[in-house]
Amino acid sequence: MNSRSLGLDFGTTNSVVALGGDGASELVPFAAPGGTQPVFRSALCFWHDDEVKGGLANEAGPWAISEYLEYPEDSRFLQSFKTVAASRTFETASVFEKRFRFEELGRLFLDRLVGHTGRRLDDRPSRIVVGRPVEYAGGRPDPALARERYDAMFVGFGAEIHYVYEPLGAAYSYAARLTEPATILVADFGGGTSDFSVVRVVAAGEAPRCVPLGHAGIGIAGDRLDYRILDRLVLPMLGKGGQYRSFDKVLEIPRSWFSDFADWSRLALMRNPKTIAELERLRRSAIDGDAIARMIAIIEHEQGYPLYEAVGRAKRALSEADATTFRFDGGGLSLETEISRGDFEGWIAEDVAAIERTVDQALDAAGLESSAIDRIFLTGGTSLVPRIRRIFTDRFGEERIETGGELTSIAHGLALIGLEDDVAAWAA
Repeated sequence: MNSRSLGLDFGTTNSVVALGGDGASELVPFAAPGGTQPVFRSALCFWHDDEVKGGLANEAGPWAISEYLEYPEDSRFLQSFKTVAASRTFETASVFEKRFRFEELGRLFLDRLVGHTGRRLDDRPSRIVVGRPVEYAGGRPDPALARERYDAMFVGFGAEIHYVYEPLGAAYSYAARLTEPATILVADFGGGTSDFSVVRVVAAGEAPRCVPLGHAGIGIAGDRLDYRILDRLVLPMLGKGGQYRSFDKVLEIPRSWFSDFADWSRLALMRNPKTIAELERLRRSAIDGDAIARMIAIIEHEQGYPLYEAVGRAKRALSEADATTFRFDGGGLSLETEISRGDFEGWIAEDVAAIERTVDQALDAAGLESSAIDRIFLTGGTSLVPRIRRIFTDRFGEERIETGGELTSIAHGLALIGLEDDVAAWAA
C-alpha cells in the first residue's frame, strides 16, 4: 500500500498505529515478546545502564513490561502517563535521579514505538492524525496545556500533525462497514476517558462520508472502575480510613496518600526518598503502623504493576462471569476474596450515572433525541463491561448496538481521515 497518512491512537492503556493509502487503512503490527500484535502498551520502563548515554536506559510497550518483570526492584515502570497531559499540577516525573516533563516521556515513548515497527515507518507519511479525547482526564483539565504538550511531543516527527477526537476516528472506521445513510452514536471507552460523538454517515460514494453533529466526554473510564475495586478491597489494608497521632490529637490519615497510590500514573513516582521518608514518619505515628508498612513495601518493591494486573484480571473476569476471586500477593500484602458482579456494579454506580449524563450531553449537542439514533457503535476495552453496555441496551435496544475492533478501530479510522482532502474539517 502506498501510505499517505498515519493514524495514531495514543491511549491511556494501549496505543495503536495504522497506515492509510489507496483508500484503505491497515494496522501496523509489533513483533512483541508475546507474539505479533497491533496493540502497544502505553508504558515506559527505566533502568540504570552505564553503557547508555546519560546512564539511564529505557524501553516501551510490551518490551517495558518484560524488562520490568525481569528486574522489578531495579527499574521504574510508568503507565497511564497520558492521564496527566492536561494537568497543571503535573510538572515533572522523578525517575531515579532524573526528572522528565510530559513531552519528554512522550518522545521517549514514540521513539521506542517507531523503533519496534520493524522499519514500517522508515518512510513516514507526510500527514499524521493523532487522536485526542473530547474531555481530558483529571480534575480541572486544561486542554490548551495538553495541546501544547502534545505539540512538543511530536516535535521532530517531520510531518503535518492533525488532532481529531478519538470517537470520530472510531466513527470513520465503523462507517466503512455501512452502505446506507445512518445517524450513529459512537461511544469510546478508554482507560482514562469516555468520549461520545454523534455522526451522520451519508451513502457510500458521497463526500464527505461522515458529518460530525455533536460531542461530549468525561474523565471517567477503565482506570476509574479499577480504582473502585482497589478502594474497596486493597486500600483499607494499606491504612485508608485509619488514624494517626499528632501531638495530643488522633486524626484520620490524609486521603491524598491513597488517591496518589490508586492512580496508576502516579504510583511508580511515589518511589522516591522524600515520599518514602514521609510515609515512614506516618507509619510511626499511625494507630495501625503495619498497614502503612504494607503500602511502603508495595511501593519500594515495585509491586504496582502486579497490583494493576490483579485488578484488571478481576474486572475482566466479571465481564464473563457473575463472580470471581480477587487475588494479590506482594509487598507483604496477601489478599484473596470473592467479588460478585453485583458488588462491582454497586461500587461503580456513581460512575455509570455520570457517564449516562454525558451521553445526554452528546445528544443535546447534536440536537437529537434518542429515537433519532440509528446505530450505536461501542468501542474501547471498557465497553466490554456488562454494566457499561447496559447503558445503551436499556436506552436504545440491543438491536441497534454494534461492536468490534475495541482496541483498534480509532487508529484505523484516524488513518482513513488522514486520506481526506480537508483534514482540518475533522480537527479538534
